[in-house]
Amino acid sequence: MESQRTFLFIGLLLVSYLLFQEWNNDYNQPKIDTSATTQVTTQNTPSATSQNDVPVSSQGDVPMAATKAIRSVITVTTDVLAVQIDTKGGDIVEAKLLKHAETHGSEDPYLLLGEFEGKQYISQSGLIGLNGPDASQDGRPVYTSSNTQYQLNGDELRVPLTFVDAKGVEFTKTYVFKAGKYDVNLEYSVNNATADPVQVQLYTQVKRTIQAKGSMVDQTYLGTAYGTAEEPYEKYSFDDMVEANLNKNTLGGYVAFIQHYFVSAWVPAQDSNNTIYTAVRNGQGIMGLKGEPVNIQANSTANLSATYYMGPKDGDALEAIHHNLDLTVDYGWLFFISQPLFILLKFLYGLIGNWGLAIIAITILVKSALYPLTKAQYTSMAKMRMLQPKMQALKERYGDDRQKFGQATMELYRKEKVNPMGGCLPLLLQMPIFLALFYVFLESTELRHAEFMFWLTDLSAADPYYVLPILFGASMFLTQKLQPMTVTDPMQQKMMTYMPVVFTIFFLIFPFPSGLVLYWLVSNLITIAQMLIIYRGMEKKGLKVR
Repeated sequence: MESQRTFLFIGLLLVSYLLFQEWNNDYNQPKIDTSATTQVTTQNTPSATSQNDVPVSSQGDVPMAATKAIRSVITVTTDVLAVQIDTKGGDIVEAKLLKHAETHGSEDPYLLLGEFEGKQYISQSGLIGLNGPDASQDGRPVYTSSNTQYQLNGDELRVPLTFVDAKGVEFTKTYVFKAGKYDVNLEYSVNNATADPVQVQLYTQVKRTIQAKGSMVDQTYLGTAYGTAEEPYEKYSFDDMVEANLNKNTLGGYVAFIQHYFVSAWVPAQDSNNTIYTAVRNGQGIMGLKGEPVNIQANSTANLSATYYMGPKDGDALEAIHHNLDLTVDYGWLFFISQPLFILLKFLYGLIGNWGLAIIAITILVKSALYPLTKAQYTSMAKMRMLQPKMQALKERYGDDRQKFGQATMELYRKEKVNPMGGCLPLLLQMPIFLALFYVFLESTELRHAEFMFWLTDLSAADPYYVLPILFGASMFLTQKLQPMTVTDPMQQKMMTYMPVVFTIFFLIFPFPSGLVLYWLVSNLITIAQMLIIYRGMEKKGLKVR
């Protein structure tokens, strides 16, 4: 195939561009205004949660609360989380990830939930229905708590919030934090000490300001996803929300807000029927879950629960909460290849203790495993090059008679035992594996701010001195020189000659993560070594390939 290298380079260019789009989502997010957040915390007056956030309007006349509590903010600190809870509604209005830096080298923890530059990202939950306090026409309930500061000192920390309505029904909303965990259990206890039955309905949702779509270069997927009993993982973008509200019934399920490296998700009780819904209100996208109405008889108590995750895309931790939630670590349609490759990468990191060296090691292992395909590819290319004089003779002999030229060409292939697709097919078989590895390097939270050595202190950021892109271009140029040139068209030859220059400039203009460029550089170097071995073996057999 004369154009197979053209196909390879164009495919690499397109794949690299798509991967840059994914990576750029993390490094072009608006800078968080920490001063604004500090002001909210200090004044103890977070922005009000609108009554319109409640997914279903109140039914019937819900009496006002018997007492008026003073609204405040409760701060909860564990070994991995710093969370602020608004006593109005008991919503999580801020969450910082203490084990993840805001930027590389920064001492500030990563702000996952909160308010910044006029944008909002919070987690909400409550009780609606006929007697739900969050369905009151007078606004959501203001809970009381025995403390305004909670610190985890042990394996578990319980943060109870209490509200009593005008009828005397007591609602206790408890968040349960655990050491080393990013998932928080939500427990509702409804104590109906009255003479009348009470009906409530649990809802849990995440609300985030809709971000305008940017250019093709800097806009990647940032939005919601959900899972049902029939659909393990489905994205539902902001555009989808604006176009139509989602309304799906399912047993169990989950909803999530996804961004690069991090995710927040609500997982309800899996033995209950739930409704997954979306809404757009005041420029904010909402995705949530509603449970079935629960009837609580007079002088009895009922308990409702759900789990909320707010943290990094840790596949093991997510799968432990819901068997499909790990799919939010989005490896694309090649996830069935990417997942075992990531397991191998983590294993190598455990042995070596350096993510950069682990990338080099997995590249060596994969390229070694694919060596038979590489050998078939370059052997076929070399044989095709050796046939060029005979092909040219056939072309001169038959002139413009394409039918006879085609028949003669196929006869030549048969006689010389050359498969014209022999160089292309091995390449097509290798591409899914290489693409899957790309997504592993791109999507894995473990590589965020991971150090390699020397000047490469963050494998998820671009090489600050452009050393890797230049070395990549040089390795690509050397690979070009070593490959047998099967292209006879002068225009294609020029294009192939300048391709290393084009890619070098491409890598210099677009700041790809150094981990990805390291992978491509090592892959090229291994390819060069394999080509030398393959060609040397062919030359020993008397075949001139260069």
